[in-house]
Amino acid sequence: MNVESKPYYSIGDLASAADCKVETVRYYEKTTLMPTPSRTEGGHRFYVFEHLKRLVFIRRSRELGFSIEKIKELLQLVDEPNHTCGEVKALTMLQAREVQKKINDLKRLQKALNSITASCKGSNYSIEDCPIVNAFYERG
Repeated sequence: MNVESKPYYSIGDLASAADCKVETVRYYEKTTLMPTPSRTEGGHRFYVFEHLKRLVFIRRSRELGFSIEKIKELLQLVDEPNHTCGEVKALTMLQAREVQKKINDLKRLQKALNSITASCKGSNYSIEDCPIVNAFYERG
């Protein structure tokens, strides 16, 4: 992480350092992915570097397609003693399989759309005779 460590962060500073919105930080707190921060005497949240590390971990996990529930599982492995890298690897391998399933589904969708599009010979058809529109009325 190339972020300079500060003694504490406001919620805006934290969001900015993690390249997300303040609402995202609040959401992750609400879903218990992020621990509840301490507050100043004035009631403002303040965060430390460990909060930033966790937020970056969560954001990166989301970028890799992990669901909130799966991120909770990953963080449980990180937070609790006696877990192994192999356990993290197993969860990551499951995620990779899920991503591959989505890729395969998208390829099937692309093939179907290309097939439907190829059935149209041009723009002179009326909507009633449009093979693309007619294909949308058919069952897959």
